Amino acid sequence: MASDNTEQANALMGELRRQAAGRLTVFLGAAPGVGKTYAMLSRARELHRQGIDVVIGIVETHGRAETLAMVEGLPNLARKRVQYQGRQLEEMDLDGLLARKPAIALVDELAHRNAPGSRHERRWQDVEELLDAGIDVYTTVNIQHLESLNDVVHQITGIRVSETVPDAVFERLRDIRLVDLPARELIERLNQGKVYLPEQAAQALQAFFSPSNLTALRELAMQTVSEHVDADLREKRTARGLGSIALQRHVLIAIDGQGQSEYLVRAGSRIAERRGAPWTVVTVDTGDSADATVHGTDLAGEATPRNATARAEQQRQMELDKAFALARNLGGETEVLHNTDVVQALLDAAAARGARAIVIGRTRERPVARIFNRTLTQQLLQRGARYELTIVSTPRARQRMRRFQDLAGERLAPREPALILTATLVSVAVAALAERFLGLQELSPVFLVAVLLVASRTRMVAAFITAVLCFGAFDFFFIEPRLTFIISAPRGVATVLLFLAAALIAGRLASRLRMQVTALRAANTHATAMQNLARQLSKSADLGQVIAASASVLQSTLNAEVWMRIGDASGPEAARRALTEKDDSAAAWTLRQGQPSGRYTDTLSESHWWFLPIQADEQTLGVVALRFPDAMGRLSFEQRRLAESMTEDIAQAASRTRLVAELEAARVSGETERLRSALLSSVSHDLRSPLASMIGSADSLAQFGKDMDEADRASLLDTIRVEGQRLDRYIQNLLDMTRLGQQGLTLARDWIGVDELIGSAARRLQRYLPDTRVETEIAPDLGPLHVHPALIEQALFNVMENAAKFSPPGQAIRVLARRLDDGMLGIDTIDQGPGIPEDERRRIFDMFYSVERGDRGKHGTGLGLTIVQGIVGAHMGRVEALPGPGGVGTTIRLALPLE
Repeated sequence: MASDNTEQANALMGELRRQAAGRLTVFLGAAPGVGKTYAMLSRARELHRQGIDVVIGIVETHGRAETLAMVEGLPNLARKRVQYQGRQLEEMDLDGLLARKPAIALVDELAHRNAPGSRHERRWQDVEELLDAGIDVYTTVNIQHLESLNDVVHQITGIRVSETVPDAVFERLRDIRLVDLPARELIERLNQGKVYLPEQAAQALQAFFSPSNLTALRELAMQTVSEHVDADLREKRTARGLGSIALQRHVLIAIDGQGQSEYLVRAGSRIAERRGAPWTVVTVDTGDSADATVHGTDLAGEATPRNATARAEQQRQMELDKAFALARNLGGETEVLHNTDVVQALLDAAAARGARAIVIGRTRERPVARIFNRTLTQQLLQRGARYELTIVSTPRARQRMRRFQDLAGERLAPREPALILTATLVSVAVAALAERFLGLQELSPVFLVAVLLVASRTRMVAAFITAVLCFGAFDFFFIEPRLTFIISAPRGVATVLLFLAAALIAGRLASRLRMQVTALRAANTHATAMQNLARQLSKSADLGQVIAASASVLQSTLNAEVWMRIGDASGPEAARRALTEKDDSAAAWTLRQGQPSGRYTDTLSESHWWFLPIQADEQTLGVVALRFPDAMGRLSFEQRRLAESMTEDIAQAASRTRLVAELEAARVSGETERLRSALLSSVSHDLRSPLASMIGSADSLAQFGKDMDEADRASLLDTIRVEGQRLDRYIQNLLDMTRLGQQGLTLARDWIGVDELIGSAARRLQRYLPDTRVETEIAPDLGPLHVHPALIEQALFNVMENAAKFSPPGQAIRVLARRLDDGMLGIDTIDQGPGIPEDERRRIFDMFYSVERGDRGKHGTGLGLTIVQGIVGAHMGRVEALPGPGGVGTTIRLALPLE
């Protein structure tokens, strides 16, 4: 009660101080250019029309026409001139304003640094003096100038703001008005020159005014306004004796440094992030450095011994430091609370921040705690009724509960009772036989072996039951007096108790060993499955292959029916037909929300399929559907983890193939554009030149044919014929390239002799170039070729024509055919021309290659050798450009398979 009265008195004193002084109204913006000054002047003009004494102390218009228009008509105090280093600067006349003492003074740019020699270094100090004099002030400021946000703004924008305003100035606020403008519109204003000059605007767009920076600063400005509105409401309600309410959804996270602090910070930050709420991490220092507990129960739910050592305290402090650092990195606030009452400290901290939710670790309930209601959770529930209490189960708490899971939470499998009973009865029989016929006196090892056998084949709960039964059987049948559970001698008591302890320990060890072996098997199965999947995915070149390989591996590994969809590809089709309308709805929901649905989940669980999202880089690429047998009521942890891990690998493979496809599409697009330009260039020269010759010769014949002698007319006709054949070859080459590029080239293979193939190409060449001599040399051991005869002849003709063009006049071209070392047929065409440098030999097969050494030359198309490469490649052969014999000329080799 005294604390509440003190808070009310402090709130009343603060309210009275603000009423006695001038009141501050801040027009807050996220960045320059959002219209803060315009909004302030607009409000001032409205007040001026109402008869309120409003005076402009200083307003920076920056030459903006809209702002200048708003200034007109308002009383404007003349500025004070200040001399500095031979320059005359203008600043607000503070003394003039104090003497004028208007009802409201307009002071633009609160964070402005005054000229040297002024009374105050910063303009916000001038404003404080005006407020102290009882003058209301309207001012403008951007969010990046707030002192407490300086580091945050630096992290967002990479720019350190030097002109800042202390947060204490905002404590004198009467009103805060957020002036907002979407990032897109602000960038448009910047481009239009309404914020900075064009040179400054271009620089600002590259640095401060990026869309991401502006969006983050807008969010920061809205949070600041919300905090001040919330704080103002709380203080006013407290001054009136009313309970505080929270407008913000603040989240308070309590940690204690007992092993789970970082886990609680991460869990609490995720809760706050989902709610879009600010959050604070606190720890309570009760004055006892070794124990921050409430009756033996700490904030994370762990029991802490009161006589903790200095080493434990040091570890606790290190954990708290790491947790606080993590909280700050994640965007939260941190604070150490000092109070002997942990619960009250948490409630006070929540009230001070207007928090709605308190996050703590799970506390361990004891019978005494249930009676006296002393756990931290129960006290918070009792005393913090208006708060939402979120209890997080930490890994340590879950591990502690799993220690008793085998004994209390698991049921025996159908075969385990029979195994337990059989082991107990057999051990009794073996012990009786050993005692009677072997004279064995110490019979406990027999029962111990039974316990070990059961533990090695089952779980701990079965081993525990076996140990108890064997203990009872040993006592009943073999400890005097027999056939009773009474033990007459102290020695017998020690024997059976030691047996029970040994049986339990041995059973526990055997059970743990079996669990480890099972875990290793599961890990090996997991690793093998992942390796198999990775091996199959590495061979997949597109989404269809990824889906086929993934479905096959998932089906064989998980023994489940599989269907998946990635982008526009899906499969297998048989599984797709098994999906019902409900299944389609679940798949669509998973694809849209990026969350599992269907069977084994709480979303659309009526479906018989389990749908998992295929996600990469926070983007949902597709969905995997798994249908397990109906008899499988639930999935084991290993099955679930394996399915999720394999889905992650599938997502990476799908992302890789998509990226490869995009890169290939970009490469093909670039190559297509390059070839298009080359084609236009080639057409403009190689198509127009023969046409021009043909048209010129035809015109000469038409106009002057009667006056020409027979030789001139024959010459013009020969020109028309030669140029027509040249044009025909060019068009044929274009058609061949079109067929090769569109995969329209089909191979009608037939057997043909090598000599017949070379002879046909040579005769065809001599019809086009009668002066060309061709020398052939064909090895006698060559058999026939199984090829498309016309296409191979065309390829060989192109090579021989290219060689003829670059051979000196009168020099023959040689064609050699022989078996190569790799078993293929090699047809070498050798010319005596200038040769091709080594670094350009590959380029001569590029389309429209146009250097003088290439196949284009003076009358070439740049397509001949490209066509050769396409034709030979379709026959699973290769084309090579090699130096001529003795380094003279060039050898073009066609290598074709003989079989």
